Amino acid sequence: MMGSAEEKRIEDELSYPILLAERVRAAAEEAESFKVDCAEVGKQVDRLSQMLRPLVRSTTSVQSLYERPIRRVVSEVSKNLERALTLVRKCKRQSILRRVVRITSATDFRKVSNLLDASIGDMKWLMGVLDTENNGTASGIFLSLPPIASNDPIISWVWSYIATVQMGQLADRIEAANNLASLARDNDRNKKITVEEGGIPPLLKLLKESSSPEAQIAAANALFALANEQERVRSILDEMGVPIVVQVLGDSPVKVQIPVAKLVATMAEHDPLAQEDFARENVIRPLVTLLSFETFVEDSKAPLGKQSIHSIVINKELEKFSSTGSNSRNFSYRPYGNSYSNLHLEGSSRGGNHRKERENEKPEVKIQLKINCAEALWLLAKGSVSNSRRITETKGLLCLAKLVETEEGELQYNCLMAIMEITAAAESNSDLRRAAFKTNSPAAKAVIDQLLRVIKELNSPTLQVPAIRSVGSLARTFPARETRVIGPLVKQLDNKDQEVAVEAAIALQKFACPDNFLCMDHSKSIIEFNGVPFLMRLLRCGDRAQLHGLVLLCYLAIHAGDNEALEQARVLTALEGADRMVVAHHPDLRELVSRAIYQLNLYHTGAHPQRQLYAP
Repeated sequence: MMGSAEEKRIEDELSYPILLAERVRAAAEEAESFKVDCAEVGKQVDRLSQMLRPLVRSTTSVQSLYERPIRRVVSEVSKNLERALTLVRKCKRQSILRRVVRITSATDFRKVSNLLDASIGDMKWLMGVLDTENNGTASGIFLSLPPIASNDPIISWVWSYIATVQMGQLADRIEAANNLASLARDNDRNKKITVEEGGIPPLLKLLKESSSPEAQIAAANALFALANEQERVRSILDEMGVPIVVQVLGDSPVKVQIPVAKLVATMAEHDPLAQEDFARENVIRPLVTLLSFETFVEDSKAPLGKQSIHSIVINKELEKFSSTGSNSRNFSYRPYGNSYSNLHLEGSSRGGNHRKERENEKPEVKIQLKINCAEALWLLAKGSVSNSRRITETKGLLCLAKLVETEEGELQYNCLMAIMEITAAAESNSDLRRAAFKTNSPAAKAVIDQLLRVIKELNSPTLQVPAIRSVGSLARTFPARETRVIGPLVKQLDNKDQEVAVEAAIALQKFACPDNFLCMDHSKSIIEFNGVPFLMRLLRCGDRAQLHGLVLLCYLAIHAGDNEALEQARVLTALEGADRMVVAHHPDLRELVSRAIYQLNLYHTGAHPQRQLYAP
C-alpha cells in the first residue's frame, strides 16, 4: 500500500508542472503587451513540457525508479513555471489603473527567462541520469553539473551514483558503488548526503547480488564507509540490512566475507541496537566457524608429544563442536520473512563450494578473514552480556584461546580484545561467569593459560594490557589455591611501562577488594609474591599510578595487616603521607586510607604512638 501511495505522489508532482506549462502557453498567446517576450517564454515552456511528458512515462516503465532527484528538480521547475505564469498574465489587456499598479519591464522577462533556462538544464540532466530515451538500459554513469546543484556539486554526483546503483547495468552499478565509497571516505558530509538521498537501499540490494562477488564487495565497502556513526548505522537497520548482511556473510566466497565481516564489526561498534539485531540473526555462529576454519589442522597433525596439554584439550573440544555444529541442521539461521529460511553455512551445496574455495585461498587472505571475524566478535561482545554468552556457547572461547597461542599481530590482538570483553561481561554477570568460567572448564583453562602466557612472556604493552584486564575481570572465579595467576600480575607491578603496571594494580585490586569472598587469601598471596615493594614504588609515580597503587596497598593493609612485610616496607608511613596528599585530590579515598591506617595500628603498635588518631 505504501508503494502505490508513493507512486501516486510522484505522478502528481509530475502532472502539476505539465498543467502549469499549458497555462503559461495559453496566457502567452493572450498577451497584449510584451508579445515578443511572452512568445519567447512560451517557447521555453514548450521545451520543458516536451521533456516532462516522457519523464511521466518513464516513471511507470522503469523498474525501481530512483525518485530523489526527480522530486527536487520537478519542485524547482514548478516554482519557475509559477513565476512565468504570474509574469505573462500581467501582459493581458487590463485597465489603465491596473497597468500602473502592475508595472512590467524587460528586466522581469530576463529574470524569468534565466530561471526557465536553468530548469531546462536541470531537466536535461535529469533525463540523462534516468536514461529516459533508453528506458534505463544504456551503459555508463551520467555525470554532469545541473544548475540546481551549481552551489553544491557533490549532491549531483551522489544522485548520479545512486541512480546508477539502483537502475544501471551490473558493471556500472559496481563502479557507482565504488565511487560512493570513495566519496564517503572523503568526509562525513558526503556520508550524510548519501544516506539522506536514499543511498542505502540500492547498496543493500547490490549486496544481495550473489552472482557477482565484485558487486557484493563494492556494496559492502560502500556500506562500511557509511557506517561509522550511530545515526547512519540505524539507517541501515531501518532498511532491514542486518538479515541481508548475515545471509551474505554465511554464504559467500572469502573475498566477499572479508569486507562483510568488517561491516558487521563497524556496525556493532557504533550502535548497540545493531549488536542486538545481529544477535537475533545469529551472526555469531558463522563468525566463530569462519574464525576456527583450519585453526586446528596444523596443530592436530603435530606429534602428540609436541602439543601442549591445553592444545590437546582445545583440539578435542573443537572436534566435538565441528561434528555437532557444521554438519548438523542446527546450524541454520533464524528465518527472516521468506528470504532467509533454510540457509546453512555448510549445509547447502553453495556453502560446500565456498568451503572448497576457502581451502584454496592464499594464506594472507584467510588470515585477513580471521582478523575481521575476530574484530567483529570483539565489538559484538563489547558491553553485551547476551552476545558474550552466545560466543561462549558456540565454543568461541576455545577458538580465541587457540589463536592467541598460535597467531601474532592484529589477529592475536583482536582475539585478546574479544576475550577481554567477554571476561568483562562475565565480571558483571554471575550467571555467565559460572557457566563459562568454571574451574574445570577446558575453555576457561585454555583462556587462562594463554592470558598468563601473554602476561609473562610477551613484552608488548598492547597485548599485555587486555590480558591483564581479562584476568582481573575473572578474579572472583579463582579459588584460594589458584595462586599461579597472582604471581605474574604482581611481577607486572614492576613493569617499566607504567600503563601495564597500573593495569596490574587495578587487576589485583579485584582480588583483594572486600567484594571478593577470598580477599584475605589473595591479599596474603600478593604480599608473599613480594608485591609490597613494587606498590611502594608506584606511589612515587604519576597521579594514576599513585591512585591505584594506594588503593591496592590499603586493601592489603586491611586484609593482611599483621604481615611483617608491611611493617618492613614502612607502609604505615606511606599511608600517613597519602592521607595528607593523595586524599586531597581524591576525597572519596579518605575512609579507605583511614581504615588501612587503623588496621595497621592494631598489629604494629609502639612504633608510632600518634597512629591511634586515625581510628575510624
